[in-house]
Amino acid sequence: MPEPTSGPTPTSSKRLLVWGERLLTVGLLVFVAYRLGPQMGALVGVSSDEGREPVYEVTTFDGHRVRSADLLGQVVVVNFWATWCGPCKLEMPSLQSLHEDKADLGVVVLGLSTDVGGQAGIESFLSEREITYSVGRATQQHRQAFGGIHGTPTTFIIDKTGVVRHRVVGYFAPPALRVAVNRLLNEEPVPATPDGD
Repeated sequence: MPEPTSGPTPTSSKRLLVWGERLLTVGLLVFVAYRLGPQMGALVGVSSDEGREPVYEVTTFDGHRVRSADLLGQVVVVNFWATWCGPCKLEMPSLQSLHEDKADLGVVVLGLSTDVGGQAGIESFLSEREITYSVGRATQQHRQAFGGIHGTPTTFIIDKTGVVRHRVVGYFAPPALRVAVNRLLNEEPVPATPDGD
């Protein structure tokens, strides 16, 4: 008579493995949806981040003052970034290209550095990469105005009326960025109606 074995039987081990694979698959799908969902939303014009109207003022490294109120009527791309951030470095050429191609058409690219180091190091970093769009330093007020920054890079696309239409945390794929900006550039701003109408 065979002795009883201790531990899981081959059938229960197989079931455990199958359930483990299923959980891993679901976890990966949730992660992909979380990371790519905002990009797909920007690509097709759907966003879950609509409605915020950030009010902010930035003094750029070249001494200009940029105020959100002065940017109404333009499409604004605000990018929170850092010199140490790999994905930030990868997306900077596409932001620079967008600035070069669309500035005359009413697109403003504004970088907000989250670095804690001195301004000279940030300016040197920008100069080495030939970045010419406006860049300033992110403050706590800027972070609050945009609802908090939970990772870098974080990019916001704001429509002509000053409303955030898209927010992407992480690398913003250039095709999705371009499509979203072009769509908002071609939108006619809806005029505000007086109360009671």
